[in-house]
Amino acid sequence: MSLHAASLTSGDLLADRRAEYAAMLAESGDAEGAADLMRQALELAPDWAAGWFRLADYAEKAGARDAAAAALERVLALSPEDVFGAGLKRAMLGAAPAPAQPPSAYVAQLFDDYADRFDAALVERLGYSVPQKLARLVAAQLKGALGCVVDLGCGTGLFGAEIRAEATRLEGFDLSANMLAKARAKALYDHLGQADLTQPPAHSGLFADDLAPARADLAAAADVLMYLGDLAPVFTLASALLRPGGHFAFSVEDADAVPPAPGPREGVVLRPSLRFAHREAYVRAAAADAGFAILQDMRTGIRKDGAQEVQGILFLASKTA
Repeated sequence: MSLHAASLTSGDLLADRRAEYAAMLAESGDAEGAADLMRQALELAPDWAAGWFRLADYAEKAGARDAAAAALERVLALSPEDVFGAGLKRAMLGAAPAPAQPPSAYVAQLFDDYADRFDAALVERLGYSVPQKLARLVAAQLKGALGCVVDLGCGTGLFGAEIRAEATRLEGFDLSANMLAKARAKALYDHLGQADLTQPPAHSGLFADDLAPARADLAAAADVLMYLGDLAPVFTLASALLRPGGHFAFSVEDADAVPPAPGPREGVVLRPSLRFAHREAYVRAAAADAGFAILQDMRTGIRKDGAQEVQGILFLASKTA
């Protein structure tokens, strides 16, 4: 369950009290009892989108997948912008096709909630290593100063810290305002701005004011594309950002290393984590379609997910068209 869902109240004191008891039952392992109590709460607060999302979570854990899917459908009706990621959850339940992209409102809220503990959670507990490995991949191939580097989905600045010494100018963009605030506090970037990587260039936020197209020597997306699904939009943005001969460094979760699962298209897999994994062949085809040639790739572990190591692929591509 998302932190955003857990933090919202119904506005009805009795419904909230029943929801609190439901959470206690869920924590004790009684998902069926928790679902029953949430249904009672929702009789009192039928328009509580977060409450329906909680009910879906409890129903799924109780093995009532149809009931969970129905509750998620109610969430979408009450919250069409889908800040809870209910559409992704319905796809994982087999109740709907996987979307090409996750809702931007869901991704923004996810990382706004996560910002305060992001660095500690990823680096200290999950062994997150993409920024260092991607920066080393870039350094091994591209010698000397990089000029303008654009860090797409910069988060709190973990990749920015690794590449800062090589960049004459470093720009960072993220969908989450709270992540940008954390990055700003590190004083690494010459420019920081909010951007949506699922949008066309003119509406993405990457080219506002004096931010010209074809300005970057390197664009990077470290641990970002797993929140995008369809990669065509981000390759289009990277191409618009880069000067001729510029480079795009990025990582994906490796779909060839995970069991089959629903996805929006061949080569893209929606995982139970609600992140997307991508097959190498799909990435190469999407890159070529956007005028990129893959110069190097590297399979590697990128972080922990529980006791399992998540496998990923790092890529360095050159803009050829």
